[in-house]
Amino acid sequence: MQRIDHPLLSPSLGSHKTLTSFHFGKPGSGRKIYIQASLHAEELPGMLVAHHLRALFEASEATGQILGEVVLVPVANPIGLAQRLDHKPMGRFELDTSENFNRHYPDLAAAVESVVIKQLGDDALANVGLVRRAMGDYIRRWTPATELQSMRRTLLLLAHDADFMLDLHCDCEGVLHFYTEEACWPQMQELAHFLGARAILLAKSSGNRPIDECLSGAWWQLAERLQAKGCSAPLTQGCCSTTIELRGELDVSHAWAAADAQAIVGWLQFIGVLACQQPPQVPAALCPATPLAGSETLCATSPGVVVFAAEVGQMLAIGDLVAEIIDPIANTRQRIAAGVAGVFYARIRDRYITAGGEVGKIAGTLAFRSGDLLGA
Repeated sequence: MQRIDHPLLSPSLGSHKTLTSFHFGKPGSGRKIYIQASLHAEELPGMLVAHHLRALFEASEATGQILGEVVLVPVANPIGLAQRLDHKPMGRFELDTSENFNRHYPDLAAAVESVVIKQLGDDALANVGLVRRAMGDYIRRWTPATELQSMRRTLLLLAHDADFMLDLHCDCEGVLHFYTEEACWPQMQELAHFLGARAILLAKSSGNRPIDECLSGAWWQLAERLQAKGCSAPLTQGCCSTTIELRGELDVSHAWAAADAQAIVGWLQFIGVLACQQPPQVPAALCPATPLAGSETLCATSPGVVVFAAEVGQMLAIGDLVAEIIDPIANTRQRIAAGVAGVFYARIRDRYITAGGEVGKIAGTLAFRSGDLLGA
């Protein structure tokens, strides 16, 4: 194992933060897997999973079982991890800019198109290498002006040439659910099943460029751009990525983390990145994949105390009661009912809500939304 500490741009005199990566296996010896945790810094289950993964990877490396390269970043957001206000963690948005730490990554397809279009040939594998080098050159030339930009650049330098990228998050309260782009689903579906995902949400692009889609989206977007310009050179999906929502913010336990880490290891054995005597069988799917555009976000139209009638993981039919919003002053109840049929996969943790606030989400099977599909 190699530990590398990456200093971030200092925002103020006398202080700086560092992002740390752990490297297992040998670069160039096989496929590269990149795993990061807690980019939304208050989402801690992934950080504990990374702790368990590190021990498993160290043991695998010691016995020569890593057939490729694995990069693990257990604390992907040291900036957000240090942000607290009134004793509360503030790890989703940078306080200086109000920017979501997992949005606004660069458009890598646009960045490298003009560089690679005249160099691509008939060898698909060579084309992947060419595009990865062009991405790396672009990221290295990027001169960050802020601490946040330097963190984004560091993460992309570590991940841009990965074959698979896993971004470990969690919801407020929820069951394990899995986001990926449609172009990645054929290669990522076994991982969702190893993890026991209870909702699988697919989109061609969810909007606002989170880091996972910055990396995987660059490939299918570049292929579309080249095809539109008459370039017929073969370009495969060079990176497949996913955001894995590891249940809720309070679901931080060694039991959960050890099971999730073992599931990831099982998948790595299945795809041949970790050697084993007998590759594990893929578990049966616990749910079908559904369109992210079919996910219903339930909102309150009035403020009050939230009383849930439905539990996360519950299958709902249209019209089923999800929650009531109680106004003890007006002595009223607002009924929140399911507008689509599907699994109730996430809900808020706080039990007081203001008008317009999100209550929870249901994974419906029919797409009905368009535009940017992710929340703030």
